[in-house]
Amino acid sequence: MLASQLMDLRSTLHTQGVIFTYSGYVTEPVLSGVGEALKQKLAIDDADTKTLRSVFAIFVEQMQNIIRYSAEKTETPLPPTGYPKALREMRYGILTIGKEGEDYVVCAGNLVQRADVPRLHARLDRIKEMNKEELKALYKEQLRAEPEKGSKGAGLGFMEIARRASKPIEFDFNDLDDDYAFFALKATI
Repeated sequence: MLASQLMDLRSTLHTQGVIFTYSGYVTEPVLSGVGEALKQKLAIDDADTKTLRSVFAIFVEQMQNIIRYSAEKTETPLPPTGYPKALREMRYGILTIGKEGEDYVVCAGNLVQRADVPRLHARLDRIKEMNKEELKALYKEQLRAEPEKGSKGAGLGFMEIARRASKPIEFDFNDLDDDYAFFALKATI
């Protein structure tokens, strides 16, 4: 039974054009290791340099969003002392990289607080509607601005993803219960 279930999952991913997937808890060292494997796979696929850089940059941004913001998290007991809480947390998410025709597609998903959905939706709607010049201007403006309340970075991740994507980003939220929703973001390169 185990082999057939895993084979079914593999077949489903293959049928949908997925060439790379990660599902589980993510940390910076995991990001680094998975990133190296991804670079090798893209090199084997003979992706041009610009495409390779864009796919990799979007992969990193998506994984960092999971690391910083996934609502599904656990705290590791190790290292026991001397490390800030952010370095002891592991957050859960899923990321896939696939091909749709000649395009690469990077999709990521994780749990978010339902209370955060309206703010995220509004931000992503705004970014999705911008052209490349508008995104560049917003990016520069955000670099000079103070980080948004509750932000664990400069607030540039979604803009960077949209700037590197060749088509408008796609996103969706699926309510799970009163507290959580599943957030998914897709970028096409």
